[in-house]
This record gives sequence, structure tokens and C-alpha cells, in this order.
Amino acid sequence: MQRRHFLAFSLLAPLAWAARPVLGRTAPPFRPVAPDGRPHRFALGRRSFLLDGHAFRIHSGEMHPARIAKAHWRSRIRMARAMGLNTIALYVMWNHHEREPGVFDFDSENRDIEGFIRLCQEEGLWVYLRPGPYVCAEWTNGGLPAWLLRDPDTRLRDRDDPRYMAAVRRYVAELAPRIAPLMVGRGGPILMLQVENEYSMFAADVGYLEAIQAMWREHGIDGPFSVSDGWDDLQRRRAYLPGAALGLDGADAATLARGATFAGEAPVWVGEGYPGWLTHWGEPAFAAKDYVETLRNVMRAGYSFNLYVVHGGTNFGLTAGANAEDDGSQFQPVITSYDYGAPIDERGVPTAQYYRLRATIAEATGAVPLPMPSAEPAGTFASTVLAPYASLWDNLPTTPARVPRPGPNEILFGQDQGLVLYRKHVERGSRLRLEGVRDYAVVHFDGREIAHVSRMVHPALSSTADVALPAPGTVDVLVDAFGHINFGPRLGDHKGLVGPVTLDGDVLHDFDVWPLPLDGDWFRDLKPARAAPSRPGVFFRGTFRMQRPGDVYLDMREWTKGYLWVNGRLLGRYWHIGPQQRLFCPGPWLHDGDNTVQVLDLHRTAAASIHAAERLHDGGADASRHD
Repeated sequence: MQRRHFLAFSLLAPLAWAARPVLGRTAPPFRPVAPDGRPHRFALGRRSFLLDGHAFRIHSGEMHPARIAKAHWRSRIRMARAMGLNTIALYVMWNHHEREPGVFDFDSENRDIEGFIRLCQEEGLWVYLRPGPYVCAEWTNGGLPAWLLRDPDTRLRDRDDPRYMAAVRRYVAELAPRIAPLMVGRGGPILMLQVENEYSMFAADVGYLEAIQAMWREHGIDGPFSVSDGWDDLQRRRAYLPGAALGLDGADAATLARGATFAGEAPVWVGEGYPGWLTHWGEPAFAAKDYVETLRNVMRAGYSFNLYVVHGGTNFGLTAGANAEDDGSQFQPVITSYDYGAPIDERGVPTAQYYRLRATIAEATGAVPLPMPSAEPAGTFASTVLAPYASLWDNLPTTPARVPRPGPNEILFGQDQGLVLYRKHVERGSRLRLEGVRDYAVVHFDGREIAHVSRMVHPALSSTADVALPAPGTVDVLVDAFGHINFGPRLGDHKGLVGPVTLDGDVLHDFDVWPLPLDGDWFRDLKPARAAPSRPGVFFRGTFRMQRPGDVYLDMREWTKGYLWVNGRLLGRYWHIGPQQRLFCPGPWLHDGDNTVQVLDLHRTAAASIHAAERLHDGGADASRHD
């Protein structure tokens, strides 16, 4: 994803459509075609897709199993089907499945890619698979594993880097046997596989795309293949994979007509059409778009499309990415919610635009949509006070690491995100300067919080890299990382304290350091505080019981900045600068009895409450930005 429906003759078998030719000609007869477990032949015809030799239009909506609780997969797929779509597009986030080199997980919970694809088939939907290796997707590091950054010489998305290409080859070798039986030619629902993603927005080496394509072929995936890119970048860098279907991101009908200058006789279609948009921390409101008229024109002109996204889901845990300008400035971390202003919202509820798009698709195809499934229940609980439970400072690992100078978390500690604490005794008071904070740091002096430094420029933060120290004493710098940049030349930015620390211009050396990975185990057996903590950096705990079971948002507006766990699951980040103040918790993750809530707030020491809500925000004209 660049920064910057299914119909039936019966309720049992949703259908796909024969393609309409260019506007002004008579449409061919409506042909019911759905995945049925038997082999079919999907091919790239003369400027059109062909299914079993007949012209076929892909009407796709994208959703990502990694962003959806597994118990909700089927309901979200059914919502897309009822909208009138015939295909589900999905990214495979490489770093979600290979957390450490050679250690794969394609089976647990929402990592079960095969299970998700089979559900699509059971619900009568085809699949458009987008396995990367790079996906962007506002996902940390664009889906590329952070362990690639442990070697500072690794060049991402570069066929001339043997380390990177060997890792990609291992990933493809692991994934390919899982999806090969699910390809359309073997009775599965997967019509087509995308090679890489938006490569012309990054580089111009067509040979790299050809190398990735060759890896899939070596493992029995013979295509068809596609690429997806923005029109302006494609014109500039011309990284088009010969013979591939050309998806143009954000394209209208007029731009699609120009795509043949690259694709020749291969099909051109909307690789990503945007009914919504992403939101960053600190923006004034949640982003929104209106795609109805664009979709109407695209369908009238006879083109296939993929809505990015029909349902966004949630950036659970530490999965949210970030954007920045090409020089690394204007750092913009993505919020925990991936609601995206999508037609199906984060909780799986249809929006006003859902109904309008549904009507547009029905009008263009002349078919009656399937009935919509019942909505997932919305839960609630009584507002609950979380009390201070433990101090981060009392629960540091026993022995710190000793480093001569600060550096990237990935290289020094093999750590992706999370926290890192640097400690240094200074012999005089003066001006401390922190260079290369990635991405937020809280500065303590002799056990007292005195400043914070943020990579993000925002009026509510009003921080600089300079901190005034009043006297000799001990300086603690607690560094908090957001997700890795997922788009552009700064892809693969390192986290931690990557620049020098100086005192009146003199570089400081020899720090005691504690790496604190928030997806690890060090904080699961915390030593409770003997007295109420007076120093910020506090773990809070409490419990609640559901008054009504179901999905729920936890309202964090009384809190400042930190992380939220429910029943041991890290839901994600919260931050008072908004616009997000509520974090989504799927109902299947909650218990009938007590549900344990844990919060690590970097600035609070006093107890505060969490509240239940049914929606991400209260809506209304002031809650959306129309771009």
C-alpha cells in the first residue's frame, strides 16, 4: 500500500462475473463462477483476465489476516462477500511469520495463512495473494524482518546483496509449498500472485523483480503474476515486470487506459483503489475518503479493481509502521488502529460508504448482493480504575550491558522495538544533547523526570534534542521505539539511540544499558512496588468483568503515553496526542470472569481509569478528514 462482493443465484454459492468490454458495447451474459474445489485455468488474456477461457473481472477487497483476530476471519470475509466482491486480496507479512532467522510460524492464531485462504474458498471467494517479500502496508519495516538490520551492510530490496536475497529465498521456499496446493490450477482459490510491491516507488532494477519471480517458479508457482505501482513512479523508474498484470495504485479510468504503454497486451487494473486512508499519531482527525464515483467510473470502463482496504483491522502489538520524508525528516508513526476509514470498520461494522459501494457494484453488475451477515456483538464493562502495581526501575534485569557508545538496538542487542535504558553518571551540570533518538526518549536525572525528546515534530510535544542538567548526577535516558519506516528510501531505519550523546559538545562514552523488549518475558513476573511509585515509568494493573460480552474498545483518554495489555496480549500503543484514544480488543480474547489489564505508562504515577466504548471514535463531521 502506498503512503502518500459477491453475488449469487442462491444463498449457498456466491458468484463471480464475466467481464464487460469497454463502455458502449453490449455486456456478455452474466456467468456464475466461484471456486468449487476443482481445477480452473486463470490466465492473462489480451488486456483482460481469463477464467477457463472466458473474460473475467476481479472485484476484490483487501484485508489482512495478521490484523484480524482469527475468530473474526469468517465474519469479515462474509461482509466483503455481501458487499458484492468476488475476491479477497491479502498481504503476507514476512516478519509476522519469521520472527528469527529460519524460525517460521505459519500455523498459530492469525498466522495461519492457509486457513484464511481456505475460509475464502469456503465462502465462495477467490484470492489475490500479495506475499511480498516487501508489502509496505503501514506495517513495521514494510513486512521485512528487523533481524535483517542486525548486519549494517545489508541492502534491502537489492538483488546484488547476497544476505538479503538468501533470506528472501528461504522465505519463498517455506511459503511456496503451503500455497501451491491452493492455486487455482490445483483446485484452490488463488488466482494470481503479486511479485514484490510498488517497486518503482523505490528503485528501477527490473532484474530484481525477475529474480523474485524466478524463485516462485523454482518452487512450483507458475503464476499468473502481477505487479502493483503508482503511475507517476512507474513512469519515472519504469520497473515493470514484463508480461505481468499491471496494477496501478490510486488510478482512475483515464490513467488505467494509459497503462498499456507499459503492459502491452497484459491486463491493466486498479491494484489499489482507496476508499479510505491511513492515520498517523498527532494528526487532527481520522482520515477518510469517498471512493464511490471513482469506482463507478472504473467499473463502467470495464476494469478490474482491488479496494485497499475493504476492512483494515488493527495493528496489534508492535506491528504498526511509520512514514517519513526521503531525508528521514517529518517522522510519522502510524496509529494502533488500522480502521483506515474502510467500508468495513475496525469492529467489522459496515459504514455508510459500505452501502453506497455495495449499491454501486450491484448497479454495475446487474446482480443482487447476498444478505449481510449478523454483526458481531459489542461488549461493555464498567469503568475500571487501574492502580500502580510495579515500577519499571525496580524491575530492570540484574546486570546491565556495558557499551562504549549508544547504537542501533538491532545491532547491539538483536532487539526490534520496545524500550532501551541508557544510564550514565555525569561529573558536571550543563547541556546534554541526544542525537539520533529513534523515536522518543524520556530523560531522568537522579530519579526525576526532567525532559522528553521526540523524533516526531508536533506542537503538543515541544521537545528538542537539548536537555539542561542542573548538577553532577546520574542521567537515565529511556528510549521508546515506534515501528520501522515502511515506505521510501528510509526503509530499514534502525531503532534506539543511534547518534552520539554529548555534554557541552563532548561525546560521552561507556554507558550501562538495559534492553527491554516489550514482546519478551522480562515484565511478566514483575516485583510489586512496596509503596506508591513516585517516579514515572510505572506498570498499572486492574481487572474488569464484561457486563455484556463482545468486542470492545478500551478508552485511554486519562492516560499519557505507553502500552496496553489485556489478558497478557499486547493490544498496542496509546498516546494522548491522538487522534486515537481507544484501543480495540476482540471479544474472543476476553473471559467471562476477570479480565486482567496491564498498562505501562511512561509519564504517569497516579491511578487512572479505563472506560468501555463501542466505536473507535464518536463520529460526526469533526471526526473525519476528507482528503
